[in-house]
Amino acid sequence: MAHDAPNYLSFHTAMGFCGIAWNDVGIVCFRLPAASAAAADRLILRRHPQAAPGLPPAPVADAVAAATRYFEGQETDFSDCALDLGAQKPFFARVYDTVRALKWGQTTTYGAVAKDLGAGPEAARDVGQAMATNPVPLIIPCHRVLAAGGKVGGFSAPGGSAAKARMLALEGVRTQPLPPAQQAFGF
Repeated sequence: MAHDAPNYLSFHTAMGFCGIAWNDVGIVCFRLPAASAAAADRLILRRHPQAAPGLPPAPVADAVAAATRYFEGQETDFSDCALDLGAQKPFFARVYDTVRALKWGQTTTYGAVAKDLGAGPEAARDVGQAMATNPVPLIIPCHRVLAAGGKVGGFSAPGGSAAKARMLALEGVRTQPLPPAQQAFGF
């Protein structure tokens, strides 16, 4: 069944401008904080070029309010948000369901998600791919999935791994320090 083109909204949070897009079924896209409303708009339109600005219906406005509270450091829960992720690979859909169950301050690893889904350790890479293509980060809290040994791991949102570490810190999660930037050799 075809749905109308989504609407979207960019909104300010304590960490920058987020974007959210929705259709008549639910939220189709969420973008983590960018430096400006225009940048947040571009991130939404990159994924949904046919989207038009709009006023969110009450359930989407609730998600916007929850995201705003989240970036202020208040414990939030997005489990009631209706989503429309469109067609997904079956394994990715299972990954998203598993990760969505993680609550504030809870973390897991790519390998543990693979194991929870009955897949071997080689599927950890597939879990990472699902997280990298997550259309609704924060709502499906991919930032709570870490690399082995509690290391932050990759993060494809604006700000990369440092943004992931800041989000985890908001939740009181301590991670392994990020590796230092390339150092000059001292001779």
